[in-house]
Amino acid sequence: MFVDKVKVFVRAGSGGNGMVGFRREKYVPNGGPAGGDGGRGADVIFRVEEGLRTLMDFRYQKHFKAAHGEHGRGKSQHGKGAEPLVVLVPPGTVVRDAETGEKVADLTKQGEQRVVARGGKGGRGNIHFATPSNPAPEISENGEPGQERWLELELKLLADIGLVGYPSVGKSTLLAAVSAAKPKIGAYHFTTLAPNLGVVEVEDGRSFVMADLPGLIEGAHEGIGLGHQFLRHVERTRVIIHVIDMSGMEGRDPFEDYEQINKELRLYNEKLAQRPQIIAANKMDLPDAEDQLELFREQIGEDVSIIPISSATRQGLRELLYRAADLLDQAPQIELEEEGVDHKLYQTRPDEDDSFTIHRDNEVYVVEGEKVERLLLRTNFHYYDAQLRFARILKSMGVDDALREKGAQEGDTVRIGEMEFEFYS
Repeated sequence: MFVDKVKVFVRAGSGGNGMVGFRREKYVPNGGPAGGDGGRGADVIFRVEEGLRTLMDFRYQKHFKAAHGEHGRGKSQHGKGAEPLVVLVPPGTVVRDAETGEKVADLTKQGEQRVVARGGKGGRGNIHFATPSNPAPEISENGEPGQERWLELELKLLADIGLVGYPSVGKSTLLAAVSAAKPKIGAYHFTTLAPNLGVVEVEDGRSFVMADLPGLIEGAHEGIGLGHQFLRHVERTRVIIHVIDMSGMEGRDPFEDYEQINKELRLYNEKLAQRPQIIAANKMDLPDAEDQLELFREQIGEDVSIIPISSATRQGLRELLYRAADLLDQAPQIELEEEGVDHKLYQTRPDEDDSFTIHRDNEVYVVEGEKVERLLLRTNFHYYDAQLRFARILKSMGVDDALREKGAQEGDTVRIGEMEFEFYS
């Protein structure tokens, strides 16, 4: 089964907690702090693996959770950071944030990788908090939680040449005739329900990847029929071979088919109309094909490249492949940046925003802000020294004064994140 769109959940590992510990050697009666730091949580990384061709594996595993960092230990021993969780994806995978729709990565080359969820920092042990006034602090930090998010993965095939055309014009037969690919072939519409890839070798030694893509119908750019399932794959092809049934046996007009398919490509993405295109006038072994081709040439003009072929008898295939290889040599590489790819997933954390807001929730004063909430998560409230440090930092940030301005009185309840505190003025 060909799977080209899935939704997955990723969660990076949380950092390990720092430790409160002290030296206890026999001849060191007043040993100082010796609590180690927690290790960093594991990142979740998507890496390209050329051997993969679909997103099938993600149908059976949709949740990816990385390991947490080790907690700090005594004797100033720091916890070990966790190894990244590497998830393999096929080339051509576009990663988007499921909530915002923002494109966060476009992975195309073998070995290319991107961090899609950053592991949390480890908490500091009490060796970092010793001061002249408090040489033996009972303070340690909890590790930061790892980032978590839902992601949408979309596969856009990386083929050099794409075969486009209405259903049943002979695209699958053409691919089977010029490569070792074995696509399903049948004399009915939508035999091809998923793209097929084949490596084509030209007699002069050149080679390229050709994709047999599902047939288009009118309105495909709006998602009608196979619609977007087809069109997203043709975006990456550098040369288009437009296969047309020149026999007219199904009562279709070759010129109208040509016009309609190009209209669908243009309406979906204007750049597709600018790609080099060859018309493969197929089924030339059938009656009336020569007359239809002559009329088609008159309608389309002299400037369009038309090569008469028959996939069944192999007529014209050699010329078609040479022409396609020549165009491919001249065609520029597709610049992914021009297609809106954002290679910036995560940057180094900027200076924390000290700002916060306070509002009333019935009788409770709710304090919200990035630095305040991170401080809450990092504080180990099991230790009295840590509680004092937490209160001291809030006071230095101006939270106490702001609460008084909002009308908070001694004994009122203040909520930060999931925790509630009693306010002392």
